[in-house]
Amino acid sequence: MFIDNASSLSLAMPAPTHQAANGSVVLAGLTKRFADGMVAVDNIDLHIEPGSYCCLLGPSGCGKTTMLRMIAGHETPSNGAILIDGNNVIGRPPRERGTAMMFQNYALFPHLSVRDNVAFSLRVRGVQKKERLREADRVIEQVQLGMLADRLPGQLSGGQQQRVALARAIIMRPTVLLLDEPLSALDEFLRLQMRGELRGMQRELGITFIHVTHTQLEAIAVADQVIVMDKGRIAQSASPREIYAQPRTEYVAAFIGGQNVLHGQVAELTGSSVALTGAHGACYLLPRDGTPLALGQVISFAVRRDRMHVTGEYEALALPRNTLRGRVRELEYQGLYMKVSLTTEDPNAPGCVVYVEENTFFKDPVSVGQLVRCHWATDDAHGLVRL
Repeated sequence: MFIDNASSLSLAMPAPTHQAANGSVVLAGLTKRFADGMVAVDNIDLHIEPGSYCCLLGPSGCGKTTMLRMIAGHETPSNGAILIDGNNVIGRPPRERGTAMMFQNYALFPHLSVRDNVAFSLRVRGVQKKERLREADRVIEQVQLGMLADRLPGQLSGGQQQRVALARAIIMRPTVLLLDEPLSALDEFLRLQMRGELRGMQRELGITFIHVTHTQLEAIAVADQVIVMDKGRIAQSASPREIYAQPRTEYVAAFIGGQNVLHGQVAELTGSSVALTGAHGACYLLPRDGTPLALGQVISFAVRRDRMHVTGEYEALALPRNTLRGRVRELEYQGLYMKVSLTTEDPNAPGCVVYVEENTFFKDPVSVGQLVRCHWATDDAHGLVRL
């Protein structure tokens, strides 16, 4: 796509991507098997919409970075295809894929100014000095660093260095920008600021972002599409809201957080609900979602932490439906809510966490060591797939 010895910027660079809906990425049967037999990416099928913000999310070793490197052309797949805008790019060098990569450590040249760092890719491709510096200044203004164009990287803050790295990546006007843990080197305050700026920049540029992270809230905050990875496979691909509110499996629910995972044995089936029995006479009711179930089958389900309610313990012969009995283990004030950690009497769910809205909690507080009950509405529970 790029020409080594271009004599003009128009020859060296494609048309601005926001004028065309480019940046579709399709992975078909993508596999990466290393020489020692370890499978890092296992037969992945994935479609990323053009112009969207996609996050690959998972713990260390789940395959997300290997997948990003294969898209970039820095790793060769063992099997499968990578299609960018319908063209299989396997075998093509990184510069011919219409992609650019922003690395975790930024990889800025310490002896070059901001302007020269940003213009470096155009210099390598033979773009004349006047034209490459003009284009570099345009991009530098786009990331709001115009006043710092003559500074060296060592004279910049971490956030400013990140913007330089971003400008250097987008100066080639890629259709797909690949970001490898772009916020991990920043402190918490700057990380919150920069993730918003990344999202705003993606909307402004109109190009596809594929962002690798192990931070759940980061992925949920910026992405249109979240891909949760587990041992080289996709555990779930969905919108941030669906990933958070409707996790598909126990693994996704546990990894994303914000959910309590419970278990029960199917005791009754109706057209609209499933009744489960739990430990110590507990009874749970779930909306029925069409999944085939059998009486006696043990299933798992999830309830969001902020949809549960905590009340002081009271004597009763039987627990009300959708109720757990427990003891307060820990209280953590989080500003908008109180995080209430419970030890429950259910051996399949020994721990439970409830987010209680601040005003609600202080109207009727509970204390560490107190016996309490935790309850929820039937519609706030949903079944999980057990793999």
